[in-house]
Amino acid sequence: MPSSIVVDGVVRLGVGTAEPRWAAGYQVGAIAGGWDVTGPDGGRLLYPGGPGAVPVPPEGAASYDIAFLDMLGDPTQLGLLRARGLITAGTVTAVAFADHRVSSERELARRCAFWQVSVLGDGERVTSARSAQKGFKGSTGTRRVLVLGGARSGKSERAELRLAGEPDVTYVATAADGASDPDWAARVAAHRARRPAWWRTAETTDLAGVLATARGALLIDGIGTWLAAVLDECGGWDHGDGAGEARARLAATIAGLVGAWRQTSAYVVAVSDETGLGVVPATPAGRLFRDELGRLNQALAAESEEAELVVAGRVLPLDAW
Repeated sequence: MPSSIVVDGVVRLGVGTAEPRWAAGYQVGAIAGGWDVTGPDGGRLLYPGGPGAVPVPPEGAASYDIAFLDMLGDPTQLGLLRARGLITAGTVTAVAFADHRVSSERELARRCAFWQVSVLGDGERVTSARSAQKGFKGSTGTRRVLVLGGARSGKSERAELRLAGEPDVTYVATAADGASDPDWAARVAAHRARRPAWWRTAETTDLAGVLATARGALLIDGIGTWLAAVLDECGGWDHGDGAGEARARLAATIAGLVGAWRQTSAYVVAVSDETGLGVVPATPAGRLFRDELGRLNQALAAESEEAELVVAGRVLPLDAW
């Protein structure tokens, strides 16, 4: 990991430490969580106060030409700074304090790719005119991502991490709030507490409608709870005389979701359960859910630019064959 970066050939930043060294002629202002620096040419730099620090520019601050952020401490700070217009498409944005908090340099590079920030080399020089480091373009090239995993695999955290740098995010919750189930209600509360406060939340099972009208980025969590709710709505659990009609309604609803997923113009990351790795369920309802969700996961993955499987917090990209 780099030990120093030279900014505009004058200011040397100790990237592995909390103490940058400022040259004469630079106006250095202390702000909550870091420094706001203005150079002799009027160029502006944002820098954190140390590992784990989140710089919070005051209201009315102008946008920055260069910004270093501790993305491993709190990656969602990037999305908020973009939402406030302080980091723009013209800002050189780079990682400060890259260290053991990420499992490998390859994983760091993977995260920085979807955050659209840079990892700089030891002694590397950065200028505000360095166009190769600029250009947040939103979700260019990837519109649909499917994140699969088992229970407590880390799949939801991974999906949230992917969208940390986005300035406009809607979290689509497909599960009931669990008011009658204290354990489930606690799980829902934990998810809510983990999400950035400025993200919007939509609690709905109308995923096709949300995908058709969405703006910004969507995080759908998750497909499994959506399918369970739709089975309830369609009467799909029924094995009696009305089973054929119920299954037809279910198939039409699933087809509507897959079609909306295919056609959406939003950047969408969806979380789904990988249910096919265990024993065959002992009940007809369990087997129905497993089979329908397995087929739905296949259909969504086939229409996605990216899909990945999360196992014990480790991510396995699922390349198209």
